[in-house]
Amino acid sequence: MWPFVLRILSRFGWLHSTRRIAAGHTSESDDPVGPRLVKPAKVLAVENDRVETGVPDLEHSFALTLELLGYALDRQNAENEGHSKRVTVFSIAIARAMDLSREKIDVMARSVFLRDIGKMSVPDAILRKPGKLLDNEQRILRQHAYYGYKMLSKIPFLVEASEIVYSHHERFDGSGYPRGLKGEEIPLGARIFAVADTLDDIASEHPSSFPQILRARQQIEKGSGSQFDPEVVKVFLGMPGEIWLDLRKELNGRPGGLT
Repeated sequence: MWPFVLRILSRFGWLHSTRRIAAGHTSESDDPVGPRLVKPAKVLAVENDRVETGVPDLEHSFALTLELLGYALDRQNAENEGHSKRVTVFSIAIARAMDLSREKIDVMARSVFLRDIGKMSVPDAILRKPGKLLDNEQRILRQHAYYGYKMLSKIPFLVEASEIVYSHHERFDGSGYPRGLKGEEIPLGARIFAVADTLDDIASEHPSSFPQILRARQQIEKGSGSQFDPEVVKVFLGMPGEIWLDLRKELNGRPGGLT
């Protein structure tokens, strides 16, 4: 898993381990997201977290390289820098509340963070165009999901993640792109991302504003069944709004986020 993801998981006590529970080192009673998010008695060191995940050194080094690439992609959007990190962590929070396995969350986190890697194949003239894109330019831009899929599917430990990258602009009612997938045809990670992405888009208009979180919740509830998976929306609405402000503060609390 991405190093910055491990750090945020550790700081919020989301490095779930049945071994820790059995040893009596965890408590669920005061967890901000609910009983499925387990809070350890103390924050573990980052290196210990990496060892616990069992990530081989080679894969870990590759993950670091891709994380740097993700930062570079994120910085292309100066108006909303840090969006990829926030959406990745928001997606993880929702996935934990849905009781997804650590392995599935790992795959999802990688795909969400690298979802726009295909934009490397889109001309800068289109990516940086200040005005509205022409129809043909819009068609070229929309191909970035396919380009990203082709790139990542060639990397053995990102094959599953590449399917989520391919699907991250699909909509639950089938009106998305590039394939017009519908309902459960869309990978669950992409359905979770859709909610997290909209949450951050709206919340970022006025950061640290709880009313913006409430507005995001209303918009996401309104889009249930059309843009969003109703089951994901149900879980999201059951999570306290404060968690999103806490996560934003944690990510923005240091230069460059949790570095």
